[in-house]
Amino acid sequence: MLDRVKLEHFRNLVSLSAADGKIEDAERKSLTRIADSLGIPSERLHIMLTHAHEYVYLVPQNNNNRNKQLEDMIEIALVDGEFSRSERELINSVARKLGFTTEEAERVINECVKRKM
Repeated sequence: MLDRVKLEHFRNLVSLSAADGKIEDAERKSLTRIADSLGIPSERLHIMLTHAHEYVYLVPQNNNNRNKQLEDMIEIALVDGEFSRSERELINSVARKLGFTTEEAERVINECVKRKM
């Protein structure tokens, strides 16, 4: 059974990936890899990607929630014990959409990776 919270965060990743109107190949590959590591069936992933533009994503209203959202996304990406370059790029892209600077995002990413690895 899928963890509901992780599934919701994954859906937010999908939604944010599509926020600019398209999901790039690198983003799609990272999402596929993360979905696989979370046990999300490929059929469900396909539906999520197809309907990504329909998802409503609520940007966190304060810094604590924003940081938590970013840390949760990083944790999802690290589920399989790896953090690929494309996953890092996707997380950085999402972080920018959440209002992080590149430097802030890299700092949070590096802290989370150190804790998990």
